[in-house]
Amino acid sequence: MESYEIKEHDVLVIGAGGAGLRAAIEASAQGVSVGLVCKSLLGKAHTVMAEGGMAASLGNTDPRDNWEVHFRDTIRGGKNLNNWRMVEIFCREAAERVAELEEWGALFDRTKEGLIAQRNFGGHRYPRLAHVGDRTGLELIRTLQNHGIHQGIDIYMECCIVELLKEEGRVCGAFGFWRESGQFVVFRAKSVVLATGGLGKIFRVTSNSWEGTGDGHALAYRAGAELTDMEFVQFHPTGMVWPPSVQGILVTEGVRGEGGVLKNSEGRRFMFDYIPDTFAAETSDTEEEASRWLSGDPEARRPPELLTRDVVARAIRSERLAGRGSPHGGAFLDIAGQRNAELIKRKLPSMYHQFKKLGNLDITTTPMEVGPTCHYMMGGVRVEPETTMSTVEGLFAAGEVAGGLHGANRLGGNSLTDLLVFGTRAGFHAAKYSREQSDTIEPSKQLLKKLEKLALEPFDPERTENPYGLMADLQETMELHTGIIRESDEMEKGIELLQALKIRGERLHVEGNRQYNPAWHYALDLRNMLCVAETITLAALKREESRGGHTREDFPESSDSLQKVNTFIREVNGRMIHEHREREPMPEYLKKLMNLPLKEG
Repeated sequence: MESYEIKEHDVLVIGAGGAGLRAAIEASAQGVSVGLVCKSLLGKAHTVMAEGGMAASLGNTDPRDNWEVHFRDTIRGGKNLNNWRMVEIFCREAAERVAELEEWGALFDRTKEGLIAQRNFGGHRYPRLAHVGDRTGLELIRTLQNHGIHQGIDIYMECCIVELLKEEGRVCGAFGFWRESGQFVVFRAKSVVLATGGLGKIFRVTSNSWEGTGDGHALAYRAGAELTDMEFVQFHPTGMVWPPSVQGILVTEGVRGEGGVLKNSEGRRFMFDYIPDTFAAETSDTEEEASRWLSGDPEARRPPELLTRDVVARAIRSERLAGRGSPHGGAFLDIAGQRNAELIKRKLPSMYHQFKKLGNLDITTTPMEVGPTCHYMMGGVRVEPETTMSTVEGLFAAGEVAGGLHGANRLGGNSLTDLLVFGTRAGFHAAKYSREQSDTIEPSKQLLKKLEKLALEPFDPERTENPYGLMADLQETMELHTGIIRESDEMEKGIELLQALKIRGERLHVEGNRQYNPAWHYALDLRNMLCVAETITLAALKREESRGGHTREDFPESSDSLQKVNTFIREVNGRMIHEHREREPMPEYLKKLMNLPLKEG
C-alpha cells in the first residue's frame, strides 16, 4: 500500500461552485477547520453558466411581490411535488441571501432609483430575478470567491474524489487523487458537505461542462444515502443547435425575459398555441389578463415564451415533429427583431460576444436556432430541510446535488438562490455537527487499500474497453431511451443496455501512467455516470404519469395519486431499491398561500 497524503478538517466541502463556496464560508465563520475540494480550478464551477439571474422577492420592480407569491410560484412550477418545507425556507430567506451577496460586493444591475434591478423569468408571476446582465452566475462566484479567500479555508484544486469514507455508520472523510500527479489523498473529516452539482454529461446534448458527471449523487448513493425524484431531469428549451461549434450551449432565459420570441420555420410565433388553460388562470393577475394570454394578444404583460421550461421545451419539440422546425431540428429564437442592437449588447453582453466569437453569429441581426438541451437535475440526495443532512450521519448536501426543493420542474433563477440559501444552512449545520463530535474517526487501512485497488483497476493490461467509446454509448443510450419524451418499452430496453454498459465498465482499460491521464479520469467518472443513469431510468420507468420535466408518451396525463408521492432510491446489499412514499401533507397556513387573493398594484 502506497503512502497517502493526509489532510484533516472538521468540515470537508466537496465542490466549489456557489453552494460549496457558501457552505465553506459559513462553516469557517462558525470557527471550525474547513477544506474545500475542487474537481477543476477555483472559479471554474458550473455556477458561472447560470446567466439570467437569481430569484428573490425583493419587490424592487413590482412591490406586490413577496415570499408568499414566490412560494406559490415555486410549488406550482414544481407541479406540487416539491418538499414544501424546503420551499418555505428558500422563499423566506432568498432576499436576505441576495442582500448579503450585495454587501459582499456583488455588482447588480440597477433600477433608476438605484435598487437591484429584477427581470421577468419563466413561471414567476412578477419580475423577480436580480441580475448582472447575463453574467449573474459569474458575479456570484466572483463575489463568494473574493470573500471566501479571506476566511481561512484550505482549498484543494484539481482533486477528484473517488469514494466517501464511512466508519461506524457515519461519514468520516473522503478518498481521492490529484489530477496532475495521480497520487492519492485521504481527507479525514468529522462531516462532509456534498456540493458537486449536476449530471448533464450522461446525455449527448447538454449545457453542462465536463465536470457534470453525477459524482455527488453516486458518492452519496454508494455511502448508503437515499436519492429522491431522480426521474426529473430538466431539459432547458433553448440550447443552441446550430452552428456545431456552439451546439448545446445555453441561451439564457434572459433573452426571452428581455423580449426574445420563439418562431417556427413559417415565421409564426407559436408559443400562444401551447399555453395551458389552468396556467394562464393561475399566473395572471386578472381574468382579463388571462384571456389576453389565451387569445394570443402580443401585448399581454407576460409573454408565452416565459411559460415554465417543461412547457416550452415540449412546444419546440412538437413544432419540430409537425414539420415546422428550424433547418437543424429546433426553433428560431429572435431577439433581433424585438430590440435594438445597443440594448441587446448592454442587456445580454455574454450572449452577444459568445456567439459572435464561437459561432460567427450576430444575435443583434440574426435569430438563433435553439432546441432542448439537458440542463439541470431536479432530483438528488434526500436531505432534511432545516439542516441539509442526508440519511447518512455526518453527510450533508446543498445545491443541484440535493433533491426536494424544485419538485418536478425548477423555475429559472431559483437555482442560484438555492445555492446561497442551502449552502449557508449546510455549512452552518455541518460545523455544528462537527463541533458535537469528540474526535475524527480514523478510516481503516483495509478500506483505503480496497479503494486504492479499485481506482487503479483500469491500468490492468488484461482489460480492453475504451472509456471514450463507453461514454459515447452511455450518452447515446440516455438520449434515445430516457430523454425528453419517455415510453415504457424504450426505458426497459434502456435498462437492459445500461446493465450491458456496466459490465463493459468493469473492463475499462487505460494506457500510460497516472500523471494527468484524462482517460483514467474518464474511467473513474464513468463509474458515477453509469450509477446515476440507472437511477434516472429506473425512477422514470416506475413513475407512470407525465409531470414537469418527466413526460411519458404512454402516460400523457398527470396522476392525482402520484402527485402525493415522491420517488426514493437507495442501495441495499448491492441492489438498487426503488419505492414510492407519500409525503407529509402541507400545513394549512401554507395551503392558504396557494389561493391567496392578489394584491392590487
